[in-house]
Formats: sequence, structure tokens, C-alpha cells
Amino acid sequence: MGNTQRKSVKSALEWYVDHGVDEVLGDEPVDRTAMPSFAPAPAKAQSPKAPPSAVPVGASEQPAFLGKSDARAESLKLAQEADTLEALQEAIAGFDGLSVKRTATNMVFCDGNPKARVMLIGEAPGADEDRQGKPFVGVSGQLLDRILKCIDLDRTETDVDKAIYISNILNWRPPGNRTPNAAEIAVSLPFIEKHITLIKPDLLILCGGVSAKALLGKEDSVSRLRKGWHDYCLQTVELGYEGPSIPAIVTYHPAYLLRTPVQKKAVWSDMLKLQQKRNELDRK
Repeated sequence: MGNTQRKSVKSALEWYVDHGVDEVLGDEPVDRTAMPSFAPAPAKAQSPKAPPSAVPVGASEQPAFLGKSDARAESLKLAQEADTLEALQEAIAGFDGLSVKRTATNMVFCDGNPKARVMLIGEAPGADEDRQGKPFVGVSGQLLDRILKCIDLDRTETDVDKAIYISNILNWRPPGNRTPNAAEIAVSLPFIEKHITLIKPDLLILCGGVSAKALLGKEDSVSRLRKGWHDYCLQTVELGYEGPSIPAIVTYHPAYLLRTPVQKKAVWSDMLKLQQKRNELDRK
């Protein structure tokens, strides 16, 4: 096999992994379009059904992942029933409506002070986050910590005025660190929005395009959305939250800054706006 063929095969395998295709049915590829058609075999007499709780010998119990509509209905139901952060975390951990749960190592729920006045919401866990079970702990998380410290915010602070609370739209790492797809975002939205209502932050930082578009219900680019403040209101109206809207600012994800360092100046501008808004709230 030449170099060109090896690169093509590698690219194809990476594409499959990024889309969650990580299992094979046989050792050899099968061209099913070339297979002859056969008459259906006569039906066999069915053996008595095993009790619903029975598991075949040698098989392990695997979660039965739900279809898209069923998963959305179930995540909404669980979010409505969760009245505490602990209950919400337990509900997400037991939820089997997202196939990315199969390939993830740990659920990533939150980090920081739950009493903080500022809440930051990212997109989805990466490899480091998946291993440690906390959001923003890899290289991009280290950059985020340095950015936040410039405006006197720290996830380890006990002082609520200097503390920050962090979570993600998706609580499980997608295979290959790919971007969450529309179905995964729709299913996860009730969970993160219930998370917000339980924290009740004074200000929101929406970090990256996935979180900004999902929580604001807009399709504009981050470069457009970051130009001003937004009034965040729940997209999941079924949660029945009747509290006031929350001022939200959109900024670039630190992973994007690592690839495009020229945009660090823009993020610094966003942080100054956030600092100004914090000072304004303090004066009220």
C-alpha cells in the first residue's frame, strides 16, 4: 500500500471514529450490493420468552439507548424532576438517551463554586476533561483560568464575588472531540437549562459557538454574537422557569484561541465588558 492509499485509509478511519462508528461486524469487508438475494427462511417456532430482567449467559447489561424524540422527552422529564444539583447530576448520570455516553470514560458535570455570581458554559468535554471528570482542565482550560484571573475570577474561590461556576452543554465527551451535533444539543438542552435555573447566576459567559447558539436560540456567528450583551431566557419553556432574564456575553472558546491566537485581543475586550457589567451590578 502506497503513502497516498495509507493517508486515504487513515482519513476514512478518523471520519468513522469522529462520527461514533467504532465497532465492526466482521473481520472482512462485505459488499452487500453484490450479495445474491435469498428467499426468506421458514419461521422457526419461538422458544419461551425469558423474564424481562434476565440477561443471557456471557452477556453484559448495556444501556438501551433511546431514539431522538424519546430521548428529548425523557431528558425533559428528568430535568423537571431534579430540584437540586445533586439530583440533576444523578439524573444525567443515569440517562441513556445519548450514544456518546458509550464511548466516554466519565461524566463531566461541573467545577467551581455553585454560589458564584458568574456562570460559564462551554461546549463539550475533551480528552483531559473526560479522564478527570471536570470541565476545562486541559490546555484550553489552563488558558481559560489565566484569562479569568485577569479580571479577578477563579474557579477555586470561596468568595462568591470572585468565584466562577463552570459547566458544558454536553456532559459526555463526543468521540474524537468532534463538535456536538444538533440532536445531541436538543436532547441535552433541558439538562443545562435546569442547571442554570438551579445556580441562578447574575451573569452568563457563553464560551464558543455551540453554547451561544443553543442557549440564545440564534444562528449568528460568534464574531457577531460577541458584539453586545444578550438577555438569556430559557429555550426549554416546558421547565416553567419564570425568573428574570440573565445578562449573557458570548466569547471565543479557548481551544479556538490556541489555534487562532490573534483573537486573544477580542477575548480580552469581552472580559473587560464583563468586568464593567460586574461593577455595574455591584453598584445597584
